[in-house]
Amino acid sequence: MIVVNGVTLKSTRTSPVLSAEALAFVGELERRFGERRRELLAQRRTRKGFDFLPETASVRAGDWRISPIPDCLLDRRVEITGPVEPKMIINALNSGANVFMADFEDSLAPSWENVIVGQESLFAAVRRSLTYTSPEGKPYKLNEKLAQLFVRPRGWHLVESHVLVDGAPMSGALFDFGLFFFHNAKEQLARGVGPFFYLPKMESHLEARLWNDVFCFAQDTLGIPRGSIKATCLIETLPAAFVMDEILYELREHSAGLNCGRWDYMFSFIKNQPDVLLPDRGQLTMDKGFLRAYSQRLIQTCHRRGAHAMGGMAAQIPIKDDAAANEAALARVRADKLREVTDGHDGTWVAHPALVPLAKTIFDEHLKTPNQISRQRDDVVVTREDLLRVPEGNRTDAGLRQNVRVGVRYLEAWLRGQGCVPLFNLMEDAATAEISRAQVWQQVRHGLLSPERLDQVMGEELQGLSGGQFSEARTLFRALSTAETFEEFLTVPAYQRLIAAES
Repeated sequence: MIVVNGVTLKSTRTSPVLSAEALAFVGELERRFGERRRELLAQRRTRKGFDFLPETASVRAGDWRISPIPDCLLDRRVEITGPVEPKMIINALNSGANVFMADFEDSLAPSWENVIVGQESLFAAVRRSLTYTSPEGKPYKLNEKLAQLFVRPRGWHLVESHVLVDGAPMSGALFDFGLFFFHNAKEQLARGVGPFFYLPKMESHLEARLWNDVFCFAQDTLGIPRGSIKATCLIETLPAAFVMDEILYELREHSAGLNCGRWDYMFSFIKNQPDVLLPDRGQLTMDKGFLRAYSQRLIQTCHRRGAHAMGGMAAQIPIKDDAAANEAALARVRADKLREVTDGHDGTWVAHPALVPLAKTIFDEHLKTPNQISRQRDDVVVTREDLLRVPEGNRTDAGLRQNVRVGVRYLEAWLRGQGCVPLFNLMEDAATAEISRAQVWQQVRHGLLSPERLDQVMGEELQGLSGGQFSEARTLFRALSTAETFEEFLTVPAYQRLIAAES
């Protein structure tokens, strides 16, 4: 172990990013903001019901806008996301997308090696020196023209167990943000861009206020002007859908908009309303029910406040051995992106570089300006009931089997340290595994699925899969799916298994 200024590294792995000065900085972030983070997490568990907050009515009614968006961020029509791995970073920055979101969260299994390699790779990418050579000897390097870089730290609920501050594990979010900001913020500003972030999994405007205070302290400490940081918040929890205005308001000096995180939003809907049964996740499309309502409200809210309204993910990957299936998948992507741009979204997400030209073509055809923030969508009226409306649909055996197939396979890869996994022609991350196990848990809870039937389906769908972490993944998936109480995030118990495997 290494101890610096009360910050203990439980790993002996050395790295230039783990300098004494950087560790002192992240340690101070934890000391100043760690207790508030824990208090806010505790408040999540005391929430009762869902409605617009009366105490913040003046914020919703007020005539205010966020601070101006930097010129380099005015056009965000296509964004690509992926884990902070060297090859992915290079390919994504070179992809032709407007923005690359480098992810320490849902698409990264946060082993210590993955986290530190991610920070080292971003350090090099900011300075345009990042290179990579594949095991086959293929070289990768950055092009002259690159996407704008955003970084997504882990959510407030996760800790970094390898770093102890005064004897206790520190926040994963503060570690990811702090280490990147300490090393790269001044370099980015010198290059004419800024430190830009995506903020995940928030459930209240008070959690956004905490991020804003972290930003102010970090900028002041390093002598960087306030407002240099710009952050886009993912609206991927049901509670957050009722405080979109408030989240933008709390971060108004640092805000760069909101994003529709659709898969986590479905998962959050189940978690927060366990007695409301949803159809198979394949039937939960963004043009129906509560998903339609929340995406429409997000566009209206953002544009009223001068902020970008970002659309959701297209997770498809090319199907190289089946032209008909590939074209059918691309047709679904086209329809989804057409819905987004005609509704008023200012940009969209893709998971694979091959989808960047497709998404860009559709947005270019319908969006002739850098964004459509001027389109106010005053026609939108979304009520509490709209945000809770469940679309019609069925719960089928095929849907159950899909949840089992994807959920266990993803968990197995995650436990091996791989957080972004191609499965059945989709690029999956933790959000898909969350909704998979949540839907299975809900069916067990309501007596629609017995543990014995679940065992049978798991046996049939996972037949012949062994080795790796499959035994551990099956055990964990079953435990989460049949538990009496719902585990808030599968990545919490999975993380304990991940770090145990490292030791």
